[in-house]
Amino acid sequence: MALPVTDESLWFRRFHPRPEAEVSLVCLPHAGGAASFYFPLSELLPPTVEALAVQYPGRQDRRHDTPIENIHEMAREIFEALTPLTAHRPIALFGHSMGASVGFELARLLEAELGTVPVALFASGRPAPSHHRSLDIHRRDDAGLIAELQLVSGTDSRILGDAELLRLALPAIRSDYKAAETYEYRPGARLRCDIVGLAGDSDIRVRAPEMAGWREHTAGSFRLEVFSGGHFYLGEQKAAVAGVITDTLRAATARPRRTID
Repeated sequence: MALPVTDESLWFRRFHPRPEAEVSLVCLPHAGGAASFYFPLSELLPPTVEALAVQYPGRQDRRHDTPIENIHEMAREIFEALTPLTAHRPIALFGHSMGASVGFELARLLEAELGTVPVALFASGRPAPSHHRSLDIHRRDDAGLIAELQLVSGTDSRILGDAELLRLALPAIRSDYKAAETYEYRPGARLRCDIVGLAGDSDIRVRAPEMAGWREHTAGSFRLEVFSGGHFYLGEQKAAVAGVITDTLRAATARPRRTID
């Protein structure tokens, strides 16, 4: 008999279940990305950290679901699915590129509506919300969009080389770019959670001052970790990134859990 479809099964993939974990790390993909992007990172995390990789609508096993073209709406949908899980263990957030913006808005919802302060927000390869800018890539024709994917190497080369797979993937990729590029930062209270910025030292899409700008968005601590590589440095530096995550969460969970009264 088929299992019932729940919000959790729609939105989250547990590639390496760790029932005894101390922290759930919600992993938010980049524009055009899928939950599977985080499989290698999930595998490298310690038993104390369980990755919940987010599956956006419009890709892989959710390919028939309508993509969401608004960051605030995306964060709200994930928040609703994540809320029941916040009672089980502390939550940390890791977002790459567009996923960092989703993670920021998700952290805002967790703090403002639940009084739950994430253990940490890992913001990877994305300008700070207050430094947001758009290249209007989502307005380009298919050839222009494909050229951008090739430039930043953000899409599986097997898809870029397969016309049929590419035809199926492009609508969701374009929707994600629209969401990322039309994102509107709304000034408000600073986050209470710590923020760790992560970036590749040769990323052509993110400048160092834009990453440093994440400091403006938290009343907690901020630090920036720079790795060798471009926009998708994570593919080559996953072990080093897993180390940063592990060390950060180990130190954070040794402190009393923070909540907002």
